[in-house]
Amino acid sequence: MSGTKCVGAQSVCFTEEIYVLGRAAVVGKKEGDGPLRSFFDEIDETDMFEGKNWNDAESRMMQKAAALAIRKAGLTPKQVRMLFAGDLLGQLLASSFGAGELPIPFLGVYGACSTMGESLLLASMAVDGGYADCAEAVTSSHFASAEKEFRFPLGYGNQRPLAATWTVTGSGALVVGNRTTLERCRTQREEPAGKYAQAVREGIEVVVAGGTVGCVTDYGVKDKANMGACMAPAAAAVVEAHLRDFHREPSEYDKIITGDLGSIGAKIFADLLGQKGYRVEPVQEDCGLLIYDNELQDTHSGGSGCGCSAVTLAGYLLDKLYEGEWNRILFVPTGALLSPVSANEGSSIPGIAHAIVLERRKEGR
Repeated sequence: MSGTKCVGAQSVCFTEEIYVLGRAAVVGKKEGDGPLRSFFDEIDETDMFEGKNWNDAESRMMQKAAALAIRKAGLTPKQVRMLFAGDLLGQLLASSFGAGELPIPFLGVYGACSTMGESLLLASMAVDGGYADCAEAVTSSHFASAEKEFRFPLGYGNQRPLAATWTVTGSGALVVGNRTTLERCRTQREEPAGKYAQAVREGIEVVVAGGTVGCVTDYGVKDKANMGACMAPAAAAVVEAHLRDFHREPSEYDKIITGDLGSIGAKIFADLLGQKGYRVEPVQEDCGLLIYDNELQDTHSGGSGCGCSAVTLAGYLLDKLYEGEWNRILFVPTGALLSPVSANEGSSIPGIAHAIVLERRKEGR
């Protein structure tokens, strides 16, 4: 195999264009009450998604998002070659049960709240490598199931410190494919609305143009209520590696958008990159700060969870690319690699982040 797909020390580029064929964002009530409401496909006012319990609710939510993205792409589940999925629960419970409802070969992945980046990068690599003509990336989180898994059951009524973030109830899904699949889907894709519809008619597509695989980064933070501080060093490290590998500056991106650092982590992220000579503040955004209105919804430091970056990407970020407000963004989902066992034993909380380049391009028809 040619080495031209490797860039620098830890980045990859693709030899063919990897298109976003379909996407879906399914969320709960709190997310639907936030500023991104109009960008979501489905909002469940009960947060239960017709499930029997919180874990079942998350599985059903993920299945809904995965199936809807496939339908919007103009495909059937049997036409999707691989499904890369992950969540926060033990043994990827939500993904395993959710994927069980879809007849798609399944590869479970775990990167904590960075899982959307990991799954999207792997799905794109599978397509570019010729192992799939199209593949799907999907992740989810649920506030109630995450609280039960990592903190306290909701009935406990514990108070949250100001550094804490609010786990997003949501699942985001993207179907990616090669040009052959794009041409096959064009007449079958679900008709979009508004400015997005106009972009599609004009031949505008969004492609996954490359990415950088992050390294586990551990600054010794042990506070599981302050995820932003745990993840910010990993986010800064992968962005620094990405800019170095591709010989770029932050200004060459319309936005550099982290996953769920929140207000505390976002500042640490900018400070760390500033120490390396990179000024990211003019183009910096964070999904955890976009998804909620903190003055009205009181989420303390912002949003978090696998679903945070996933639904923001599948809805808001891709809309901005299709509509032409942005032409190139760097999507940097972030994750805190803790388990209930390690955190309760007093271990530090390592962080991980991956960086994916998404670009708006006009295709000839």
